[in-house]
Amino acid sequence: MTQDTSEPLKISKPAPGLYVVATPIGNLRDITFRAVDTLTAADVIACEDTRVTAKLLAAHNVATRTLSYHEHNAAKMRPMLLRRLQQGEIVALVSDAGTPLISDPGYKLVCAAVEANIPVTAIPGASAPLTAMAAAGLPSDRFLFAGFLPTRTAQRRTALQPLAAIDATLIFFESPRRLAASLADMRDVLGLRPAVIARELTKRYEEFRRDTIGALAEYYQEAGAPKGEVVVVVAPPDADEEPAIDLDELLRQALAGMSVRDAAATVSTATGRPRREVYARALELDREE
Repeated sequence: MTQDTSEPLKISKPAPGLYVVATPIGNLRDITFRAVDTLTAADVIACEDTRVTAKLLAAHNVATRTLSYHEHNAAKMRPMLLRRLQQGEIVALVSDAGTPLISDPGYKLVCAAVEANIPVTAIPGASAPLTAMAAAGLPSDRFLFAGFLPTRTAQRRTALQPLAAIDATLIFFESPRRLAASLADMRDVLGLRPAVIARELTKRYEEFRRDTIGALAEYYQEAGAPKGEVVVVVAPPDADEEPAIDLDELLRQALAGMSVRDAAATVSTATGRPRREVYARALELDREE
């Protein structure tokens, strides 16, 4: 029996509760009918930046009031939102782009609502990690979203170490200005795996750059920081690939008995890495010591 689609779908007002609503990650048309209906019916919309959300609401003729809810005011705003929910209101939670709770503080509000026995409903939609994964051309049967890596090299390499042995495609968010440095650390810790840089997803200048981690690191070191939002997708380890070279350990061993310049030259020759790059890292390690 086929469904009769000649009649328009009946839209009923959502029941009271917290609604986690996915919003577009770039193209404003990437929003579901259900998401627009929910945002329209809500008593209030909790959002990261009211100015960003205002543009989305205006594009879809939604007049619902917005309240700012982000990591800096969450502790103050969360009790107020919970009171509204307990009074039977409909509260929609959105992020600036994509699915809430992915690298934002929204999960604390969801946890508080669950603990208070308040219904929580997810309205699915756009997600930058999944969009990048879908078009990357890398294995997608198993993947791990690792969010943002630490900003400093030493902490970043430490964070990457436990990820090296995970038999799954890895997905990261990264700042454009830190992209080259992060890729260099990934190359040293994860090895020369295939990787994809997905930039400006769903927007006019969307770009996918595919190569090995090492080649991508060299490209962005020379080209400079790209513009726009960046997602890094890294292939899982290959059982037959050579293990990653621990550049820092080789340099520490060399620095124990050599000058910075000699240590850099020795390790550069041994690994085939560019001497300028190895020298810069040797200087950093020497300062840390």
